[in-house]
Amino acid sequence: MAKNILNVGMIGRGFMGRAHSNAYHQVNRFFRLDREPVLKVICARDRERASEFAANWGYDSVETDWRRLIDRKDIDLIDICSPNDTHRDIAVAAAQAGKMILCEKPLARNAQEGKEMVDAVRAAAVQNLVWFNYRRVPAVVLARQIIDEGLIGRVFHYRATFLQDWTISADVPIGGEALWRLDKAVAGSGVSGDLITHNVDTALYLNGRIESVCGMTDTFVRERPLQADRSRKKAVEIDDACTFLARFANGSTGTFEATRYARGHKARETLEINGELGSVRWDLEDLHQLHYYSHKDAAHLRGWRTILVTNPEHPYMANWWVPGCIVGYEHTFIHTLADFLKGLETGETAHPTFADALETQIVHDTVLRSAAENAWVTIPE
Repeated sequence: MAKNILNVGMIGRGFMGRAHSNAYHQVNRFFRLDREPVLKVICARDRERASEFAANWGYDSVETDWRRLIDRKDIDLIDICSPNDTHRDIAVAAAQAGKMILCEKPLARNAQEGKEMVDAVRAAAVQNLVWFNYRRVPAVVLARQIIDEGLIGRVFHYRATFLQDWTISADVPIGGEALWRLDKAVAGSGVSGDLITHNVDTALYLNGRIESVCGMTDTFVRERPLQADRSRKKAVEIDDACTFLARFANGSTGTFEATRYARGHKARETLEINGELGSVRWDLEDLHQLHYYSHKDAAHLRGWRTILVTNPEHPYMANWWVPGCIVGYEHTFIHTLADFLKGLETGETAHPTFADALETQIVHDTVLRSAAENAWVTIPE
């Protein structure tokens, strides 16, 4: 049966551009969907590198100006994989042009920009989604199922971390590919926007609304050389580490920590939820495993059990391999895209939408305000 073609225009050819491109290629091979994405245009400032990217990933054509891409009548969906300072302008223009929009996280540099993006997609009534991919890890979705089934009971504690170590050296420069994350003007913030927003999105997905926070941030290297001219230095204005306490609407308490100064960790995201009847915990470095404890077990059998999340009964896994064969990081993007495309077919909205991601952005902004004021701050409704 012929599928409905969805022409994709992607902006950005970096790490996320590769992850998203792979998802577009694979999604119809493993999921039954009536929409088929076609990689129509890749847009990046450097035409030569964009052309190399297009040839490798199978894009039909190249643009170097995102405005020209949005103006094209043959594009149905805009995928924003460019740095944070471009998200608002691209998303607003794409919405006004009537395009569907997928956007990398964080939604924007701050909640005000995010609100403008939400207003734009609502006014244009266009489908939208933010690529918070960790809520599509099968083990994380299974944790949500366990919670929804009441198996851990009333939640008391939520704790999360995201640990990296790639900016410890003072010689790491500001600017250029990936290193724009160290430039406040481009990124908006540091680990709070880059890493801890993942933790917050997953927490909202698993444990509900956060009502108040008390935050702390630090910047360990106060100036860095510029990528373009290493003889010059620039003050570092982003947070290298961010920690905060939280109170959830369901009465539970939370602790969150993100840093790029945890020597020995490359991308260790963890979560643990403790309830009256049991607990669950998960670690990105073993993303196919979910750890579960049930106090209802007989006393002599109580202990943490490890669930290998590969059975067809587990979330998403019926689309993949036989039991025991694991999936990985790239599959979370395929799952995200599959849910979005299925939503276009059924009319059911896939999450997180821009509005969902704005809630994460508001928590982020409030954490930074709390850290600046050295006080507990209530999350605005």
